Amino acid sequence: MDKRRILILQGHPDGRQRHLCHQLADAYREGAEGAGHACREVEATALDFPLLRDTSAWQRGEGLPPALAPARDALLWCDHLVLVFPLWLGDMPAVLKGLLEQLARPGIAFKADSRNPFSAKALGGRSARVIVTMGMPALMYRFIYRAHSVRSLERNILGFVGFSPVHETLIGGVDQLGDKGVARWCTKLRALGAQAQ
Repeated sequence: MDKRRILILQGHPDGRQRHLCHQLADAYREGAEGAGHACREVEATALDFPLLRDTSAWQRGEGLPPALAPARDALLWCDHLVLVFPLWLGDMPAVLKGLLEQLARPGIAFKADSRNPFSAKALGGRSARVIVTMGMPALMYRFIYRAHSVRSLERNILGFVGFSPVHETLIGGVDQLGDKGVARWCTKLRALGAQAQ
């Protein structure tokens, strides 16, 4: 298996303490590094950046806040992206969405000189895995709610800038997992990390 360059993007909005999302990201990284893959990590909540409030700020690729340069460099370096976040109000937390909006700019995620948005994808050749934790059962989210926010992330953000394939891991009922359930999921994530999937 070819060795991959993996960016693990931690999207949990509470950086004051460790949560299940942190344990899952650690397990994935352990598996990946144990198999010889190179990993970098970015924690969204540790970054100090403003929200985008107008289109012109987004269009100016040089307008990226300096604090986000390491996140940009890690994104451009990786050939596999792992996003880890809890489902909040049916979607990704605002800090993660704000970070993705900042990074998905012309000159980073899009070829700045392309007039056709479908040929402008600058992050092609990369794969991704989306790991989402939630209180409700994952089957309920997937089949009743149609996993709407994860589908939107996969199609309208990751797919739109070139990530393919994009796989998902939905972990439901987190309040009832207990230590054994957490250990089982960490084992699964280590295996995925070893395979860089």
